[in-house]
Amino acid sequence: MAANETLRAEDLVMALKAAAEPTRLRILMLLISGELNVKDLTNILGQSQPRLSRHLKLLTEAGLIERFREGSWVYFFVSDQMIGGRLARQLIETVSIDDPVLSRDRDRAETLKRERETNAQRYFEDHAGEWDRIRALHIAERDVEVAMRNSLGSGPFNLLIDLGTGTGRTLDLFADTYAQGLGIDANHAMLAYARSKLATLGLTRAQVRHGDIYNLAVDDGVADAVVMHQVLHYLAEPQKAIQEAARVLAPGGKLLIVDFAPHDLEVLRDDQAHDRLGFPTNLVAQWLNDAGLQPQGNTQLKPDDVTDPEKLTVSIWLAARAGASKGNQESGKTGLLEETPQ
Repeated sequence: MAANETLRAEDLVMALKAAAEPTRLRILMLLISGELNVKDLTNILGQSQPRLSRHLKLLTEAGLIERFREGSWVYFFVSDQMIGGRLARQLIETVSIDDPVLSRDRDRAETLKRERETNAQRYFEDHAGEWDRIRALHIAERDVEVAMRNSLGSGPFNLLIDLGTGTGRTLDLFADTYAQGLGIDANHAMLAYARSKLATLGLTRAQVRHGDIYNLAVDDGVADAVVMHQVLHYLAEPQKAIQEAARVLAPGGKLLIVDFAPHDLEVLRDDQAHDRLGFPTNLVAQWLNDAGLQPQGNTQLKPDDVTDPEKLTVSIWLAARAGASKGNQESGKTGLLEETPQ
């Protein structure tokens, strides 16, 4: 906590009592690393849902964790924006990472995240060829693309990176704004489709690579622009992906995020492998701030028929890294680390 931050004695005692229980300490250790819901914690900790709900209620009342509702699920997390969250992090820093119980919890959490993203990748493989059509089911893609162009601007960008490039459509959309374009995706079926599409378009200034959105094989600070188009709702750790995008942005560089506003279409979890049902504007703004970026605005694109439950609102966030743009790398240099053969 900052030196000038204080808690009332009774609030501090309440927080310490809440943390001073083995299961609740395990919960804090897990939530330090990312957001989880009750079902996740039940699978990881092997305890009943009512018992875990009681522990989460006590931790929330003590101010150590926060919660937000997303459809029928409630997610819990430790926030750096609250004094209780910062106290929780201080407490966790004193715990040995070698504890076998905590190590097993971390392993189970990682397994859960990998399973989720494997399900999403399987969906991508099954639908690579019709991906652009699937996106258009929600709101007219032409309207989204006009708003994307208006938000990001015309550059020029020496290097534009498209994270979760899918079919490569974003590289095509912004082709006139960059000297070099790089699309990164974890799915080989998507990459094959994108390569074919870019070749047909004659976009030789753009290339696609296989990569991990949480650990990009790209140097720090090399990109003038990074785009994340309809990617975050498939991720188990969207905040971590934003932090990695921020890492590769140069001073003055821009991050454009396109995703859904919060909604209640639970069917998308099963039918289209969505891990998250949209994102509140204030939550994304917090993630951007935590990543060292300056939010520049949010645009909400509502469907023509707002009464149609199958039509979702698309949200566009723009953020920038502080500092004046230097034009980044010399022409022809992308800052790519050596690619591991696949």
